[in-house]
Amino acid sequence: MNRRPAILVVDDEPRSVEVIARVLDEEFDVFTALNAEEARRILENEWIQVIFCDQRMPQTSGVALLTEVRERWPDILRIIVTGYTEPEDMIGAINDAGIYQFIPKPWHPDQLLLAARNAAHLFQLQRDHERLNLEMKLTASNAEARLGALEARVKQNFHFDTLVRAPGSPLSQVCTRAAQVATFDVPVLIHGETGTGKELLARAIHYSSLRSDRPFFAVNCGAIPDELLESELFGHKKGSFTGAHVTRIGLLDQADGGTIFLDEIGDVSPAFQVKLLRFLQEGEIRPVGSNEAKRVNVRVLAATHRDLKGEVARARFREDLYYRLSAMVLTLPALRERRADIPVLAQSVLDALSSQHGKRVRGFSEETIACMSAYDWPGNVRELQNEVTRMLVLTERDSLSADLLSPHVVRAAAAETRAPETLANSSIALPDSGPLKDRIERMEATILTETLVRCRWNKSRAAEELGLSRVGLRAKLDRYGIARGGAFGQSH
Repeated sequence: MNRRPAILVVDDEPRSVEVIARVLDEEFDVFTALNAEEARRILENEWIQVIFCDQRMPQTSGVALLTEVRERWPDILRIIVTGYTEPEDMIGAINDAGIYQFIPKPWHPDQLLLAARNAAHLFQLQRDHERLNLEMKLTASNAEARLGALEARVKQNFHFDTLVRAPGSPLSQVCTRAAQVATFDVPVLIHGETGTGKELLARAIHYSSLRSDRPFFAVNCGAIPDELLESELFGHKKGSFTGAHVTRIGLLDQADGGTIFLDEIGDVSPAFQVKLLRFLQEGEIRPVGSNEAKRVNVRVLAATHRDLKGEVARARFREDLYYRLSAMVLTLPALRERRADIPVLAQSVLDALSSQHGKRVRGFSEETIACMSAYDWPGNVRELQNEVTRMLVLTERDSLSADLLSPHVVRAAAAETRAPETLANSSIALPDSGPLKDRIERMEATILTETLVRCRWNKSRAAEELGLSRVGLRAKLDRYGIARGGAFGQSH
């Protein structure tokens, strides 16, 4: 049960104290004192919120007592009950005692109750205000701490070490060079196939730079038309074109002091290349529809899957813009060029996906890893992520076996020779050289291995699917040297 507000009534006339206490007693805990000394003892031992005090008392006046209360217990609301209204007393009460309200005698019970209620409510509001102020200070402190922890976690998540790779990976050389250039405020051009992790490398450069506490924005230039790209980067004024209902601040303005990552820079039009070059030369932006230029300090990191030097030679990319963007050029190797990274990268992807989807899977079978390592991954890390996601969804076991792999991944592992051409009605890659007999045998070995992997090396199922007897299947396996855990298909 909540405690009622406590009120102290001070008056040297016992009858007056008794009447006031009787009026207030229904809603408040009332304490009474006949002099200043008694009042002090009560104030020192009870949590008083409002004090009613008579002005004319022997030895100590009401103003003198309430002045002392103001100094020692400033939160208490102070009310004077008096039959005298001398100007000097009123001025003293206001200036010295900080009186909340005067109640003249004779008073009405409703008047007394209303004053008590308002004063008690104001006391509670003061307490709430103090509490909220304290909580705001603590909240601000906690918010700063949380923000600092979040910034540290972001930097940790986008450090060069988070680009997953095996010891001795070609990617390590790229990361070492990127770490060297990160602290130098120069443009960097990142080259690499789609899905190799160009944006991850750009973020690692930003969060290892002196701009790490400032914004980082990424824009896919190849996915946005010129008009929208200009508005996205430079901003626009309200009414500058159809649909511009509000003024927009461009990303270059928002990134002032930080970094902007222009992905697929090789896909922008020659017209936009001129606008971008002007920004890089002048360090100024002019929003669409505005006549005023604004200086911004932004580091530019760009990326492309195209051969920009070749594009320059073919007059499809401005040479001066190329050199503005490429103070340092970093090339990310494709996944097929760092096959030793595939097992650790696949496991990292699986761990993240297992946690995200709440489906615990401990890892891959050796055969699965062998198949994945033999595949070229034209979509690079992005394709690998999709493949692991698919396997995780389909599996009913605690590890991912090779039969869950997409057929084209198994087929690539099974084939000793891979060729770019295929039969019109077949997805099996044809060997591109050798006598007809040898080429047919290599295809047969590929089909045998793919079928065995899909059937999880259940020879009875594989033989049935291929229309062979177990003896016939065993003979072909012996002939081609196909064994579980061995080569994917050796033709003799």
